[in-house]
Amino acid sequence: MSKKIDALEYHSMGRKGKIEVVATKPCQTARDLSLAYSPGVAEPCLAIQKNPEDAYKYTAKGNLVAVVSNGTAVLGLGNLGALAGKPVMEGKGVLFKRFADIDVFDIELDTENPDEIIKACQLLEPTFGGINLEDIKAPECFYIEEELKKTMKIPVFHDDQHGTAIISSAALLNALMLVGKKIEDIRIVVNGAGASANSCAKLAIALGVKPNNMIMCDTKGVIYKGRTVGMNPYKELFAADTPFRTLAEAAAGADVLFGLSAKGAFTPEMVASLAPDPIIFAMANPDPEITPEDAHAVRSDLMIATGRSDYPNQVNNVLGFPFIFRGALDVRATCINEEMKLAAVHALARLAREEVPDSVCKAYGNVKFSFGRDYIIPKPFDPRVLLHVAPAIAQAAMDTGVARQPIADMAKYIEQLESTQGKSKETLRAIINKAKADPKRIVFPEGDNEKILRAAQSLVEEEIAIPILVGNEAKIRGAMAELGIELTGVSIVDPETWERTEDYAQELYKLRQRKGLTLSEARRIMRRKSRTHFGCMMVRMGDADTLLSGIDTHYPETIRPALEVIGKQEGLSSVHGLYMMVFKKGVFFMADTTVCIDPTPVELAETAILAADKAQMLDIEPKVAMLSFSNFGSSDHPQAQKVRKAVEIVKERAPHLKVDGEMQADTAVMPEMLDKNYPFANFKDQANVLVFPDLNSGNICYKLLARLGGAEAIGPILMGMKKPVHVLQRGDDVVDIVNMAAIAVVDAQNV
Repeated sequence: MSKKIDALEYHSMGRKGKIEVVATKPCQTARDLSLAYSPGVAEPCLAIQKNPEDAYKYTAKGNLVAVVSNGTAVLGLGNLGALAGKPVMEGKGVLFKRFADIDVFDIELDTENPDEIIKACQLLEPTFGGINLEDIKAPECFYIEEELKKTMKIPVFHDDQHGTAIISSAALLNALMLVGKKIEDIRIVVNGAGASANSCAKLAIALGVKPNNMIMCDTKGVIYKGRTVGMNPYKELFAADTPFRTLAEAAAGADVLFGLSAKGAFTPEMVASLAPDPIIFAMANPDPEITPEDAHAVRSDLMIATGRSDYPNQVNNVLGFPFIFRGALDVRATCINEEMKLAAVHALARLAREEVPDSVCKAYGNVKFSFGRDYIIPKPFDPRVLLHVAPAIAQAAMDTGVARQPIADMAKYIEQLESTQGKSKETLRAIINKAKADPKRIVFPEGDNEKILRAAQSLVEEEIAIPILVGNEAKIRGAMAELGIELTGVSIVDPETWERTEDYAQELYKLRQRKGLTLSEARRIMRRKSRTHFGCMMVRMGDADTLLSGIDTHYPETIRPALEVIGKQEGLSSVHGLYMMVFKKGVFFMADTTVCIDPTPVELAETAILAADKAQMLDIEPKVAMLSFSNFGSSDHPQAQKVRKAVEIVKERAPHLKVDGEMQADTAVMPEMLDKNYPFANFKDQANVLVFPDLNSGNICYKLLARLGGAEAIGPILMGMKKPVHVLQRGDDVVDIVNMAAIAVVDAQNV
């Protein structure tokens, strides 16, 4: 009952339904109105009349899909009708937008006449870039899709057929790999003869299943040659020359059992009769043909997938249709052909064999996923699916000649896809590309940490950096073996056996002998006590270019060794901390957020100049706002005076810099307010480097923005060291480590 109430409340709370139309152009002034509608709109109309392809330039057609249904086969609920099926179609719209940034209009047609549906879709071709047919019963759905593919020049895709087939086929390839069976040798039984079953069978054959090794069943039993009861031309395609007449007879000795039928269709006895290492896909929705618990109770050697999210190996269509349409739309494909479907199958299968990011594990309650019997298909919330499937679809469309706008640079296209996942992805990709242009040696003092090892693997594979792992070599190699990681191109440095350790101890002694450090203590620190000191010394002595540490320690425990061994830049009064805050529409640099508690005017000025340098390093023109509760002298409080003095120092030391203040935070980020009230300011645009008057305000602000404001916080970035040293936060994910490593490399490039 609670699930029913939750579902109804979800759909009815706030604005009713699940989708809305959002304008993409301004309509705030009379001028906006004249451009959005009459008379300005006449110009694109005339341009499109002259060249119909301009519709993709001047309208939303190229990113707009129609989800079309008549509600005759809604989920597993049957013929509910067009109106009752509308929540499902709106849901498809949500998934298209969430996973592939594709806009959708849902269109429910109140007819069961297939020719009327065909005609309606044909009339809609000028509006849409593609059509997703949904929840239309068989066999009418086959006829509708076939006719539309013949007559339309935009992609038409019946997801109930092909979506399930693509996802389950990818899972099948991986399952067969795990049990060591070849697809051309297996015997497969498909229970169900509707839209999904028909497409699953066809795609399995396209992948290599021999037709005479496949048996299809429906509610009347085996579909065999010569059967007349309950047959149609689509079932006839799979009529087998076999003596079997029941599902139970067909299942005996089969390698694979595909269920696209009804709850309880597979019995324990059928499961027991299957071949060794059987594969069962029980995909009836919402209740499978047999539950994993019941199947595993019969035998332990089987592998099972269902359509349910509460079981491993969920066959979920959302892994397919958003990304398939994304790739098809981006090359303006005229159709979605068999080669494109197969490309999606192989892309999904390959992705499931890759290491799963921590962010995906977190989305599923911190469950660890790795390729195996309980993980043969990617998870829906894996952001990499877009980056694998859409390019595969686009490439297949180009290879088969159905792409009207081929992609010239596939790597750049993948970067563009990544940017649709948020400004943070675009920003981080730019940083990673800068790092890859000149990879540097980066030392990790916590070299035996699992996350560090996995991050090192990514850094090597993507050619971002040259990792150096510090720690006991046997322990590190043992951890690598447990994780299945081969780190070719990574150096392991054991402080107890490293040939330079004595040199490091002597250098540390010289640095700290007047601070009470003895030579014997310096040797102990270098060999056993502090790997952070050791890593910093590698940077100091030129054996590494930069350091990244702190995954297992508190922030001060990393900064202190760095200051003792490497030290701050000459002429600076302090080191300083910075966070990059990445919002959907832009990037802001916020400082000091981690180091200086109550900075002096000089320290504030240093923070501003260093933060501006970091922005420039990342090819972002800095516009620096020195923040206060006061606007340009509106208060004469000592705190405001401090900031005012810092502005003077910055202008004196860095006269080229666009900097001003003291100013309030809203003044800094609202150009219209700045221009209207303070036209004398040194910059007119929105500030992107925000310097806080003290650590209290800076630290509080960045954490609130990260938790409540939807910003992604990248950092902490340490500024002002003689050589680049950067700090990780305890609990950082592998992706966070890779991102910070890229920043560290770019920093080292600029030394």
